Amino acid sequence: MTSGDALVICEGVSRVFGTGSRAVVAVHGTSCVIEPGGRVAVIGSSGSGKSTLLHLIAGLEQPTVGSVTWPGLPLAPDRAFEIGVVFQSPSLVPALTVEENVALPLILADTPEGEWRSRAAEALGAVGLDDLAGRLPEELSGGQGQRVAVARVLAQRPRLVLADEPTGQLDRASGQHLIDVLLRTASQIGAALVVSTHDRTVADRLETHWYMHEGRLHTSSGERILS
Repeated sequence: MTSGDALVICEGVSRVFGTGSRAVVAVHGTSCVIEPGGRVAVIGSSGSGKSTLLHLIAGLEQPTVGSVTWPGLPLAPDRAFEIGVVFQSPSLVPALTVEENVALPLILADTPEGEWRSRAAEALGAVGLDDLAGRLPEELSGGQGQRVAVARVLAQRPRLVLADEPTGQLDRASGQHLIDVLLRTASQIGAALVVSTHDRTVADRLETHWYMHEGRLHTSSGERILS
C-alpha cells in the first residue's frame, strides 16, 4: 500500500498540554497508519493517551510536534464529514430530540428532510433505540445516550469511524452488542474502524491491536503493555 492509499498517517506526533513545569505529554513520538477497511483496537488504561490520539487522528487536536495527514480523505472542510467520532460522553444537544441529535450532521449538511429522517431511523434501529426517537436527552439513561451518539455517527456514514471507549457506560452484553453494530455497519458502509478501549473482550473483536502506555503507542503485536 502506498501512502496515498492510507486514510490517515501520523508521523512522529506528540501532543503536549501546558508549558514549563506544568507541561503534560499526552502523546509522545507516535507514528501510525490507518488503512481503508482497517479494524484497530487501541488498548490502554485510563490516562494512557488513547483519547488524545483519536482526537489527533480526527483533526480535533493539533500536534505539538510531528504531522497528521489524511491522504485518503477529502480536503477540509469536507473531510470532517468523512470522519465520525464517538466520544466518551454522548455530547448530545439537550434541546433536540433523539432523532434530531442523530440526524444533526445530516441536517447541518442540508440533507433533504426525508433522507435524514430515514437514515436516523435506520441508525436508531441498528442500536435498538428506534422507539425513543421523540425523547429528549434528559430522558435517557447514560447507556442510552451513548448508543444515540453511536447512531449519530452511523447515520453520517463516514469512511472512518473513531470510537473512544464506546462501551464504557454499558454492561457487558450491551457493550458486545454495540461492538456488533459498529463492526457490521462499518462493513456495510466500507468504513475503517478504530476503537479505544481498556476492555480485552472488546479489543479481541478487532483484527489489529495497538497498545498505548504513558503516551507512547506500540503497534507491534509483540509489545503488549497491559497484563
